Amino acid sequence: MAYIILNKNNFFNNLDIIAKRTKSVDKIALVLKDNAYGHGLLEMAAMAGEYGIKKAVVRTCSEAQSVEGYFEYILVLGEIPSCPSQKVRYTINDIKSIEKFAKGTKVELKVDTGMHRNGIDVCEMEEAFLRIKDAELILEGLFTHHRSADELTSEWFWQKENFQKAKAEAQRLAQKFGFGALRFHSSNSASLFRYVDFDEDMARVGIAAYGCLELPEAFGAEHFKPVLSLYAKKLSQRVLQEGSRVGYGGDGVLTQESVVSNYDFGYGDGFLRICAQNGYKTPHGVELVGRISMDNSSFLSTQEKLLIFDDARVAASYAKTISYEVLTSLKAHLKREVI
Repeated sequence: MAYIILNKNNFFNNLDIIAKRTKSVDKIALVLKDNAYGHGLLEMAAMAGEYGIKKAVVRTCSEAQSVEGYFEYILVLGEIPSCPSQKVRYTINDIKSIEKFAKGTKVELKVDTGMHRNGIDVCEMEEAFLRIKDAELILEGLFTHHRSADELTSEWFWQKENFQKAKAEAQRLAQKFGFGALRFHSSNSASLFRYVDFDEDMARVGIAAYGCLELPEAFGAEHFKPVLSLYAKKLSQRVLQEGSRVGYGGDGVLTQESVVSNYDFGYGDGFLRICAQNGYKTPHGVELVGRISMDNSSFLSTQEKLLIFDDARVAASYAKTISYEVLTSLKAHLKREVI
């Protein structure tokens, strides 16, 4: 079975870079949604806890429950709980959802500053605060999400200004409705590295921690190191003559006599099929031959164990996509080992 290696030193290197930007490890909230971007939820939570990370961001209640023992604070982005939790906070994404939360639930209000995806409009804030008060929820924070912080445009500044206005209004409303001091945060990985002097209560960091953040050169180079490497094991090997056609449809045509080996990593495991159309090669230059099958793929190799990729950004370039998709496509059944 194909397997994943997680490099702890690389992960800690990335967290060191991030902590330097946030000015405190306590301000890092590690995003662990979607199986920790394919790295493995429990494996990454354990390493984060070892480093000293106390905050996490997840997508679902089940993810929060799985990692509750590792963190002091957890924010759930996309699900409404059936009952309150002392440690977990839940996101209000729509003003109409407020009545669905159980009394006493700790919540954070998401505000739409330009992403136009989730979050209430700034003009709805007073009504939202009133509804939260009437529902007897515990409001702890206000946050937003940047839509293009990783692009060299002025939109980051525009959304930052919008959030500053929302923050000022939230502070006024918190006092009016008797809520305590609120937590404010807007930065994802890219946004954090736009700041000259980071001053928010925390940063929700995902792709930078996993070593695959890509930013324009104008933002400055940071030496992030990919955490995840993917290996496959050989299933079979054969010598084929020039002109032989390999795989479904005979798409892989050999230009000379070659040794072709089949490995146990296919699209059923997360190997995107489009890679085969764009001349995929491993980090060591080993060529993929023919189409990617559900459970396996063929390479011009004799190796017993083959490194398929060690940088999702490079693999993504073959798939004409982003590293996020490459990583989150990796199935949970693949064994993950920390070194």
